[in-house]
Amino acid sequence: MTQADGGRVRTLLHSADKVLRRWVEAAEGPLRGRLTTGELERTCSDLLAVLVAAVDGGLDVRADSYAGVRGFLAELSREWARRGFSPSETASAVFALKEALFAAANDDGDGGGDLDTVVEASRWVDALGLLTFESFARAREQVISEQAEQLLELTTPVVKLWEGVVAVPLIGTLDSARTQIVMEKLLQTLVDTGSEHAIIDITGVPAVDTEVAQHLLKTVVAARLMGAECTISGIRPQIAQTIVTLGIEFGDITTKSSLADALLHAMRGTGVEVVRRRSEGR
Repeated sequence: MTQADGGRVRTLLHSADKVLRRWVEAAEGPLRGRLTTGELERTCSDLLAVLVAAVDGGLDVRADSYAGVRGFLAELSREWARRGFSPSETASAVFALKEALFAAANDDGDGGGDLDTVVEASRWVDALGLLTFESFARAREQVISEQAEQLLELTTPVVKLWEGVVAVPLIGTLDSARTQIVMEKLLQTLVDTGSEHAIIDITGVPAVDTEVAQHLLKTVVAARLMGAECTISGIRPQIAQTIVTLGIEFGDITTKSSLADALLHAMRGTGVEVVRRRSEGR
């Protein structure tokens, strides 16, 4: 292996214990106590081990020999993104390796003046740092996507109102992604409970346009295919006017102005007769 193939860096990494100690010391500053010394030392030690194995194949961090390094950085980025670390903090932990390599070169007698060693180590660590930035960006997008999906799950509950009657109270904008979740949760609840009546309450939906109406119709059709009668409740005067103006047709779908009216309709559909009790003395 020639020096241009990573021999200088490989030689410096042979002083693993010395490099690890210097690396941990250099990385502690930018992290500002976000990790304990023990946690940081374990992370650097594990990363150093895969780097030592990878550098035998050269300094190209995109090469096959760095597959383990890329996998490690991807997992590290996911973990640190979930823990609230910034991309700068994550990459700084990797960039700190440069200081450790320079110190190791100086201790080996180069006096830090071997320009080839400095350039080779700098370019290598810079490439690792950029790779870390990319890994962190992908990891954070994944975390944000997972959190958004979890939020949709939490804001789209399916509740059992009565024996054989379930309801989906919708709050906020209804888009394609949310419609899919509503549909899946509603259908699964219908299967689990054996309910024959489903109420989709849009009291908390700020506005109904053609797109929202199409999403509602898809959900109703899906529920009907499962054998459940659907009622849409929460049709406020403003929404009713909008529906008429847009020429939206709900066909034979039952609509009610309130969730209470929809529940009463569904209960009567199950054979339950609701009678208002007269107060005593009247």
